[in-house]
Amino acid sequence: MAGFLSMLRRTYLAVAQVLFLAVKTLKESGHEHVYSAVEKPLQLAQTAAILEILHSLVGLVRSPITATLPQISSRLYLTWIILHSFPEVQTHFLVSSLTISWSITEIIRYSFFGMKEAFGATPSFLLWLRYSTFLVMYPIGISSEVGLIYLALPHIKVSEKFCIRMPNKWNFSFDNFYIAFIALGIYVPGMTLLICDLVHI
Repeated sequence: MAGFLSMLRRTYLAVAQVLFLAVKTLKESGHEHVYSAVEKPLQLAQTAAILEILHSLVGLVRSPITATLPQISSRLYLTWIILHSFPEVQTHFLVSSLTISWSITEIIRYSFFGMKEAFGATPSFLLWLRYSTFLVMYPIGISSEVGLIYLALPHIKVSEKFCIRMPNKWNFSFDNFYIAFIALGIYVPGMTLLICDLVHI
C-alpha cells in the first residue's frame, strides 16, 4: 500500500507540473512552446502510468484492464511515437488541449484514488468531479490525440521512422504509417468501450 501511494504521489506531482507549465507557457509564450515546456514531466508521468496496468491486473485499483490498457497504450503512443519522434507536430495548438485535458483528468483521478486508498472514502465533490469531468475532458483529449496522429501521418510516411523493411534476417516487415491508420480506426469503438467501463467503475 505504501509503495502504491508513493508511486501515486510522484505521478500526481509530475502531472500537476505538466498542467502548471502548459497553462503558464500558453499564457506567456503561446501554444508553439507548450511541448518544449512540458516534455520531460509529460514523458515521466505517462511512462510511469504503465504501472497502472499492473495495478489493474493484480486488483490494487478497481479500474478494469479493458479500460486501463487502451488508455495507457494510446497515451504512450502519443507521448513517444508521435510527439517525441515528430517535432513537426510539437508546435501545434492540439498539444495544449491534449496536455491540459490529460492533466486535469489525471489530477482528479489520482486525487480520487489517493483519498480513497489513504482514508477509505472520498469527499462528495471529488466523487462528482471524477464521474463528471471526463464527459468533457475525454472528448477534448481524444480529439487532440486523433488530430495529432493525423497531422503526423505525412511525416511518418516520409521519414519511415519505426519502419522495418524487407529483406532482413527476421523476414519481417513493419510499417508505422499503417499502424497510425489502424490506431485512428480504433479510437471510435475504443472511446465507446472506455466510457462504458468508466461509468461502471
